[in-house]
Amino acid sequence: MSEFLQILLSGVLLGGLLALYATGLSLVFGVMRIVNLAHGDLIVLAAYLILLLVEATGAGPGWWLLPVAVLMFALGWLYQRFVLERTLGLGLMPPLVVGFGLSIVLQNALLELFSADTRRVPAGGIETASLALGPLTVGVYPLLVFLAAVVLLVSLELVFARTDFGRRLRATADDPVTVRLVGVSPRSVYALAMGLSFAVCGVAGVLMGVWTNFAPSDGPIRLLWAFEAVIIGGLGSLWGTLVGGMVLGVAISVGGWIDPGLQMLFGHLAFVAVLAVRPQGLFPARGGAA
Repeated sequence: MSEFLQILLSGVLLGGLLALYATGLSLVFGVMRIVNLAHGDLIVLAAYLILLLVEATGAGPGWWLLPVAVLMFALGWLYQRFVLERTLGLGLMPPLVVGFGLSIVLQNALLELFSADTRRVPAGGIETASLALGPLTVGVYPLLVFLAAVVLLVSLELVFARTDFGRRLRATADDPVTVRLVGVSPRSVYALAMGLSFAVCGVAGVLMGVWTNFAPSDGPIRLLWAFEAVIIGGLGSLWGTLVGGMVLGVAISVGGWIDPGLQMLFGHLAFVAVLAVRPQGLFPARGGAA
């Protein structure tokens, strides 16, 4: 029994990382109603950025978390203003094609720069440190990642609910035509939302780089896990992404407990099961960004 509880606990903590994958994707969909197909590759890009910084300076990855997030925010703002903005109003397909093209460019650029070998960001003893909770053992780093996911979601909720930017974001998500009448530029809001999504990708990439190995071709699978977590939690629901991540994490852990080769399959089966029973997700947003 304790072994099964340990598996469930590990799955819940893994859900924190999967929720970080999904948060940026949920944010962009909630505001702009588009799916960024390069989302997973941006997470991998951030992991390589932190790897370069750690190897060049010798400082731990925690010191570079904020700079990487800020850099990714700037890249997202530029991407929206000078690339994706040209596709606005042209239908659903052009933004998808642009995202797909960015995904291919990032994968091939990382492959040329770093080869196809898997890498991992060194973080010292925290990678293997653990805490004993009765018969259960909790990894310190997975626990910190889960707490980081909770803190990030709380921070985003506060931004959306209590700041002028959040009100502009929700209003633009609900009715981009009407907000122009009160002097709000949807294009500026979209650029900030995309920058915020890229910044979340940066945080997810930094934490992922310490958690597990990564390679230039890993972007699509990160996108797939993010997409499944968003669908399970409910489109546009930020807290739903955490629940969706935990559902996937528990399914993956249980599958690995039965047979290591079943991890991916059990995760996808959990996604299909939720989709069959509740197509709108567990906690669908009633409108707006969150």
